[in-house]
Amino acid sequence: MSRLFAYLTEAFEAIWRNRTRSFLTMLGMIIGTSSIIAVLGISKAASGGINATLNSFGDQGISISPDPNQDDPNAAAIQYRDARIIADELPDEIEHIEPAFQRFFTIRANGVTYSTFAASASDFYRDSLTLHAGRRFNASDMSGAHVCAMTNSLAMRFFGTSTAIGREVVVGGTRFTVNGVYDNIKGGFFNSITGSDFLVIPYPAFHEIAPGPVDLLLLYAKPGVQIGRLSDQIFTILRRLHGPAAKYTTQDNNAQTQAFEQVFNIIAIGLSGVGGVALVVAGIGIMNIMLVSVTERTKEIGLRKSIGASNRDILWQFLLEAILLSLLGGGIGTAIGFATVLGAYGAVESFVGPAPIPYLLLMSIAVGFSTLVGCVFGTYPAYRASRLDPIVALRS
Repeated sequence: MSRLFAYLTEAFEAIWRNRTRSFLTMLGMIIGTSSIIAVLGISKAASGGINATLNSFGDQGISISPDPNQDDPNAAAIQYRDARIIADELPDEIEHIEPAFQRFFTIRANGVTYSTFAASASDFYRDSLTLHAGRRFNASDMSGAHVCAMTNSLAMRFFGTSTAIGREVVVGGTRFTVNGVYDNIKGGFFNSITGSDFLVIPYPAFHEIAPGPVDLLLLYAKPGVQIGRLSDQIFTILRRLHGPAAKYTTQDNNAQTQAFEQVFNIIAIGLSGVGGVALVVAGIGIMNIMLVSVTERTKEIGLRKSIGASNRDILWQFLLEAILLSLLGGGIGTAIGFATVLGAYGAVESFVGPAPIPYLLLMSIAVGFSTLVGCVFGTYPAYRASRLDPIVALRS
């Protein structure tokens, strides 16, 4: 341990004697490490925020809708009764199926008129959305009860700070009583997709204010059922009901969520690769400066060997100096990278919601890469120094 400490002391002294040159050598490590930490930190935080928000939606099930690119989409329109027919024919494959609606309505309440997104729902749900007040739909609401739920931001728009529970809103000319208020989804990205203001109505009541074809079928398969096979069975039933030319599409919402996360991670890895190139350049710079150092200190190496220093001692002396250069540059780069991540955190949180920063992962990557670069690119100069002949070195 005392010998290792002596090596480190000598490495610090050598770096400090040539501090300007050492700092310029470390610039590559600083740039590469800071860029990797910043990109990975922001991307991992954003990915974590997206995951947390998407998980709050829970299992979104499978959507079946008419293919908009077919010759006659209207002929393939899904009817309200189709959900019951499919449920009766596939009881062993489908856990739950319901007709679903997604429309824009002009809503009036408390003297305020506002147009926003409205969707249907039922008493079957697998999401983890939290309630700000009131309750969710229950079985009695599925008998045609005129009740609804809305986000807290929409409730504030209509009723201000007063409670919305028990108040009435007019949707499509029909009165509905508010029985639930959801907490708002955090994250501007998701609000831009779903809207921070939306209303939810039981699908039987929704069918009253929007008679005719439904927008899609929402279903949940039983465990172990293959989605592709189930889709083919449903398509067969729908073509029997609406004609052999009818075409439909399946959307596995959970698979889309996973695909979205995968794309996000691929982008992060690609951008991190740019920082990796900077690290390779930094490593070459460290190798170059260590070779210069070996040339400058040839006589010193000869003296050390002449008084008993072994090849191993010389190897460790120069290798630790290269690793120290790399770690110092990586440390400064890590600090800059963390500062960038913390500075961008507010924007990330407002975009995707609460975004946890993986500090331990980022620190491990920083230390690991710095040590690896120092070892890989410092080994050859150190080996070259250790193999010098002491007599030749003393004569140089």
